[in-house]
Amino acid sequence: MHSPLTAVLPSPTSLPSRPFLKWAGGKGRLISQYEPFLPDTIDTYYEPFLGGGAVFFHLAGRAQRAVLGDINPELVNVYCCVRDQVELLIRHLWDHQRRHSPDYYYQVRQRQGLRSPIERAARLIYLNKTCYNGLYRENSQGHFNVPVGRYKNPTICDPTLLRAASAALQIAEIHTFSFETLRSQSFSARDFVYFDPPYHPISATSRFTGYSRYGFTGDDQKRLAAVFRTLATAGPRVMLSNSDCELIRELYQGFTIHPMLAARAINSRAGCRGKIGELLITGSPG
Repeated sequence: MHSPLTAVLPSPTSLPSRPFLKWAGGKGRLISQYEPFLPDTIDTYYEPFLGGGAVFFHLAGRAQRAVLGDINPELVNVYCCVRDQVELLIRHLWDHQRRHSPDYYYQVRQRQGLRSPIERAARLIYLNKTCYNGLYRENSQGHFNVPVGRYKNPTICDPTLLRAASAALQIAEIHTFSFETLRSQSFSARDFVYFDPPYHPISATSRFTGYSRYGFTGDDQKRLAAVFRTLATAGPRVMLSNSDCELIRELYQGFTIHPMLAARAINSRAGCRGKIGELLITGSPG
């Protein structure tokens, strides 16, 4: 279990919460399209591809408990620090905001091997708020390598947003884990599992398949579809987002497939950015 906060935070339902990170493929703008397919009450909410957490923050007031995770340990550390030490994190972010400049950005980006969880979390949030396009990307050594963005006055520290996120995260266990570990989990019919993996590319210019050094291949998509099918027959309600392409439609045959339109900005060609088709997959296999 996580450590208690030194300050008393509001309950998860007393403050509206929303993502505090920018994230490629974030679902904030799709929530209204997802709402008809989201449960009203949840015993335990599971999300193994946490990213920016838009769906979790939207559902936090409906869930009794949450199990959140990601394969990226630095992202998991950020969420743990927001949950457990938000006031100390805010103080570190204010320092980054006071010192921000392009030169300072590259100094912070070059810092590797920080031992303090708070320093690591503040570094990731700072880079996320000031890097180009809010993109989180690692090279083969696992080092963040996105250039500085062209922001005049970026909001690096938003205490109200962070405190609301911290309050929502009080119901959550947060771990570094792979989606495949959910095979061994015991579920009830009132649990809800949401998968938001790196999307399968629909073209060569949209090939942004992973924000970590590990990537996410077509074979990974096939393993994920097998886990989704196993869970769908094991009891919990399940939902998954992915790109609208032949492979994904083939892998999820027998489930209910809902086409969606989403605004996306991650593309190497500016002319290819805009609204593109995505899929929301729900239901039990036929």
